[in-house]
Amino acid sequence: MTEKVKNLIIRPPIVAVLGHVDHGKTSLLDFIRKTNFVAREAGGITQSIGAYEIIHNGKKITFIDTPGHEAFSKMRSRGAIAADLAILVVAADDGVKPQTKESIEILNSAKTPFVVAVNKIDKSNADIEKTINDLTANGVLLEGRGGNVSWQAISAKTGQGVDELLDLVLLAAEMENLTYNPDADAGGVIIEAKSDNRRGIVVSVIAENGILKIGDKIATFGAGGKIKILENFLGEKTAELRPSSPALIFGFENLPQVGETILKADVSGSLEILSEIIKNTDFGNIKINILKESIGEITDGDVKDAVNSNAVIVAFKTKINKVAESFVKAQNIKIISSGIIYELIDLLKQEARLLEKPLPQAELEILKIFSSPKGKKQLIGGRVVTGVIKNNIRLKIVRENNEIGTGKISSLRRQKQTVNEVKTEEECGLMFESDILIKEGDHLLWM
Repeated sequence: MTEKVKNLIIRPPIVAVLGHVDHGKTSLLDFIRKTNFVAREAGGITQSIGAYEIIHNGKKITFIDTPGHEAFSKMRSRGAIAADLAILVVAADDGVKPQTKESIEILNSAKTPFVVAVNKIDKSNADIEKTINDLTANGVLLEGRGGNVSWQAISAKTGQGVDELLDLVLLAAEMENLTYNPDADAGGVIIEAKSDNRRGIVVSVIAENGILKIGDKIATFGAGGKIKILENFLGEKTAELRPSSPALIFGFENLPQVGETILKADVSGSLEILSEIIKNTDFGNIKINILKESIGEITDGDVKDAVNSNAVIVAFKTKINKVAESFVKAQNIKIISSGIIYELIDLLKQEARLLEKPLPQAELEILKIFSSPKGKKQLIGGRVVTGVIKNNIRLKIVRENNEIGTGKISSLRRQKQTVNEVKTEEECGLMFESDILIKEGDHLLWM
C-alpha cells in the first residue's frame, strides 16, 4: 500500500543487543534500564514484557530485552531483522567468540546497522587492543581503525562509557531517518507470547507502523483475535499503541509464535499477511513471483492477467464473479482458493510440486566433436558444469533447453588417462552411445 510521505513522523529506534554468552548483554540492559527510564508509577518497576523504553538526552530508545532468553533464541535472527539498530557486545577480557561471530553474520545478513560495545574494561585482564584486532579479523572495522563502525569501551558493571554508547545509538538512529505513517496499516512484531492461567493469552509486541487501538481486529500467520486490553511496559493501560513502543496485548484467541508479524486484520491487512507468507515460504526449486495483488472478488481482468502471464490465481476468503467464472473455464485457468491461510499455502505447495523439475545430479556441456559417428558411438569432448560425471551412466541429451533423447557413456578419459569419474569444472573426452547425433553446445544431464 502506498503511504503518504507528508504524514511521516519520526519514531524512536528499536535496538537489539547481541553477543557471546557471558559477555555482559544482560548486565548492560539491566544497567540501562535501572538508570535511564523515567518511572511514572511508585517504585518504578517495569513489567517483564521482553522490551522496554528509556529516555536518554530527552529522546526515547526501545530495547528488545531478551538476550539468552528462550524468546530471543527463537527470534535471534528475526529479532535482529525486526530491530532498527543493534549493539554488539564483546568482552574485552575474552575477545571474539563463536556467538560473537554468529551475531556478526546475523547483523550483516539482515543489513542491520550496529555499534560495538567493548565491555568489561573494569577487569584487570581487559585487552581492548586485542579485542579490536579480533573484530577486524572478523570483518568488523571500527572507526579510527580503518572502518566506519562506531564503538565505545564500557563497563556494564560500573556504568563507565554507557552514556557515550547511548549517544552513539541516537546518532546512528538519526542517520537511519526512522519514521512511521500513522495512517498506514498498523502492525508490529511479536517478541513474547504465553498463556496465563489468570489473564489468558498474553502477547508482547513492538509496534512498527500505523496505530493499534483497543477494539482492533488483529491477526498473524496462525493466530487472531481482537484487542481487549493494551498495557505499556510500565503496566499502565493505554488506548493505543504507536510505533517503536512495546506493549502487552490481550485478546488473541489462540497463541501466536514469537517473531511473527502482527497486523490489524482488515481486508488489506489480510492481503499483506498472505503476500508476506508467500514471499517467505520455501517452495523447493520453484520460485513464486507475485505479479498482482488486489482486494475483492476475482474479476475477468484478473483472469486475463493470469492468461497473459501463465499464472495461477490465489484467492483468500473471496469469490469469483460470474463473468470471470465462464472465462476461467474457457481458458482453463487454475484458481487456488481457501479461507484458511495454512490450507492455502499447502495447496500452493502442492501446485509447485507439480511444476517442479528435479535438478540433475551432474551436467556436462559439449565443447567439441572429435569424430563422426561409428554406428551409435561418437567421440566427444566436454566440461563438467556441475556434479560428478561417471563412466557407464545414462544421460539425458538437452539441446536449446529441450530434451531430445538419451545415451550412455561407454568410455571416459581425462588428460589421456582412462578414468571412472570427472568432477565439476574439469574437461574430459568420452565415447558416447546414442541414436542422437551430438552437437557442440548440447548438454548431457545425469538425473
